[in-house]
Amino acid sequence: MGNNLKSACDGILQKVVTGKDRVPGVVAMITSRSANIYEGAAGERSLGSGQAMATDTVFAIFSTTKAITGTAVLQCVEEGKLDLDAPAKSYVPDIGELRVLDGFDAGGKPKLRAPKRDITTRMLMLHTAGLGYDFFNADYLRLAQEHGQPSVITCSKASLMTPLLFDPGDKWEYGSNLDWCGQIVESIRGKRLGEVMTERIFAPLGMEDISFSPTPSMRARLAVIHQREAGGALTPLPDLRLPPEPEVHMGGHGLYASIGEYMKFIRMWLNDGAGPRGRVLKKETVETAVRNGLQAHQKVVMLPGIIPTLSNDAEFFPGLKKSWSHTFMVNDEEAPTGRPAGAIGWAGLANTFYWIDRKNGFGGYWATQILPFGDPTSFVGYMDFETAAYASGEARAAA
Repeated sequence: MGNNLKSACDGILQKVVTGKDRVPGVVAMITSRSANIYEGAAGERSLGSGQAMATDTVFAIFSTTKAITGTAVLQCVEEGKLDLDAPAKSYVPDIGELRVLDGFDAGGKPKLRAPKRDITTRMLMLHTAGLGYDFFNADYLRLAQEHGQPSVITCSKASLMTPLLFDPGDKWEYGSNLDWCGQIVESIRGKRLGEVMTERIFAPLGMEDISFSPTPSMRARLAVIHQREAGGALTPLPDLRLPPEPEVHMGGHGLYASIGEYMKFIRMWLNDGAGPRGRVLKKETVETAVRNGLQAHQKVVMLPGIIPTLSNDAEFFPGLKKSWSHTFMVNDEEAPTGRPAGAIGWAGLANTFYWIDRKNGFGGYWATQILPFGDPTSFVGYMDFETAAYASGEARAAA
């Protein structure tokens, strides 16, 4: 690693953990196709604790879980065990019970009807099935507040049995789709999702510090989630954790991991599906999976912050065209950071962010633990971090 990249990235990390609107702590890494070329940590795991953030700190990675679940789905497709365009209810009958929400009657009761078409696994992978999240959708929030619809962070089966917001395939809306994908994988494999991931993804990639149920070692290194208050102050929330023994392994958000482990997953996508201990996906599967899968009437749109304590209004690269693949956001135009058109990436609720640039052969991950999503300090820091990776030229050279 050259001094230019290291000094630039170290400076960005130090900047975000100081000042009035600081973040408590951050871990950030950049990898080439073969190895990490930058690893940095700054700040504290819990503000005021004196426990320094370290590169082996464990994070709730929330929706950056989704791409790993998507990988498990694609493995089932490769083996001929899953047809992406068959009704998903043929694998998990419960999804066939979901009805479309057509608003509320005068008494506030949900008006429900049968969907016009079946949900497919492809729709789930592309977020076009009709599912959402209560922190991004006002109707789901009303169902939660007035009718007791459980939050997905309960990791319960009941939290998945939500009405559809529109007929499957009608449009794109980000939501609990990959949780259902995890259920499909479990049905096909006859094992819990975590076991499937361990055997078929983590083992060939040498990933150990990652789990739906953190080990004692992982729990001892866990970063605390913080709430950004209206005035900018940070409040540690040490009790805000996903259930340690979840009823459902939530394929959309349930994993805990240290960031170095996720870099191994990013390297697999940079290397056309190959890992150090075996192949995870075929090259042709990877090449197809990173391309836009949306139809012309399905558009990736801004995520509105319906629950302000959980999310701000959030969008990557406003004004630039984005699409969705199996299962990443694709930026269809070159981004201001230097990320080229066709690169992939996404984020997690507590302000974790990653990108994968297969064209240039490198990618990165930025991890903080702050609510609401779209925290200005963390997000701007991430954008600066990604920009530094492209500006130095060292990441491209290392690839």
